[in-house]
Amino acid sequence: MKTRSVIALATLAFSANVWCAQQGVSDTEIVLGSIQDLSGPLAGFGKQDRLGMMLAVDEINEQGGINGRKIRLIVEDSGYDPKKAVLAAQKLVNQDKIFMMMGHIGTAQNMAAMPVQFEKNVINFFPVTAAREMYEPFHRLKYSFAATYFDQMRRAVPQMVKDKGLKKVCTIYQDDDFGLEVLRGGEAGLKTINMDYAEKTSFKRGSTDFSSQVAKMKAAGCELVVLGTIIRETIGTIAESRKTGFNPVFLGSSAAYTDLIHKLGGKAMDGLYAMMTVQNPYTDETSPAIRFWANKYKTKFNEDPAVFSVYGYVIINTFANAATKAGKNLTTDSFIKVMDTLSIPTDIFGSAPATFSPTKRLGSDASRLSQIQNGKWKVVGPYIDDAPPAKK
Repeated sequence: MKTRSVIALATLAFSANVWCAQQGVSDTEIVLGSIQDLSGPLAGFGKQDRLGMMLAVDEINEQGGINGRKIRLIVEDSGYDPKKAVLAAQKLVNQDKIFMMMGHIGTAQNMAAMPVQFEKNVINFFPVTAAREMYEPFHRLKYSFAATYFDQMRRAVPQMVKDKGLKKVCTIYQDDDFGLEVLRGGEAGLKTINMDYAEKTSFKRGSTDFSSQVAKMKAAGCELVVLGTIIRETIGTIAESRKTGFNPVFLGSSAAYTDLIHKLGGKAMDGLYAMMTVQNPYTDETSPAIRFWANKYKTKFNEDPAVFSVYGYVIINTFANAATKAGKNLTTDSFIKVMDTLSIPTDIFGSAPATFSPTKRLGSDASRLSQIQNGKWKVVGPYIDDAPPAKK
């Protein structure tokens, strides 16, 4: 009996030590990290993402936290530079000892930082980029929530060509991992209707002059321009085109779906199409739930929320949902066990339902089309994905 008691106590002590060794989790708090662009070309997005996260963290902590633990969120700035993203990841993982990386913004930045995280068993949770690399190749520490840029364009481009009877499609894209995903998605979609790009033109990250690229596309007689652009590149390309009398149909990915486009670009941005996965939360939105949330956000931060604010808010709340279900003994393994059976219904922002499994690390591949009409984004199409049609 005495021997069995000693063994039992030793087992309990070992289990306790294993649990206590979980990085970023203590008796009173869970430490989360995020890397945003707070000083570079995507600083507008990074600020919104950060504030959305902060709103969710404050709400959760005010309600007692997660199984008695408060969330502490540490945000670092990458300036949209992959090298700075690596340094930020090293600080968060090795010095701050975060439990998880949340909503890291940028494709190249995530790809640079993930090896640092994975070496220390830190999950890359819902990065704010729709690149396929966020869930492919499969890795147990990858979880992604956004339909990829590739799939968005693969579906939208041929549909747009058919609906509008267009003959010449061109693309302007950022010469990096993000831009190439948009380029290749459009390329794959065009192949399904036996077409190819009539013109391809690129620009370096951080560029501000797009006159030569626009001139090339205008000379090629492009009727549809696929935009591998984000904020200022979208505005710059369209503004330059309008100025020269070049007025094709412009189609962007979800990276161009932001209120900053019409707020900064003005009337010239009317008509722009973009794929999207959640609705922009205008403070005068017809949906009472969205309107209430948007005004709460504005009251707290003294500025209007935007789609990236929603991303940050949803990311933290999804984490909290899974972490709560993981119970008091929160570890990377217990969190993964919950995520691998998690189903997320549509929310107040109109997100598509999402599901995860031990082999499925992308929650949903559905996206839908929106257009700027009279200075506001309006949903103009249903969600489309690769799911087989429902049986009648």
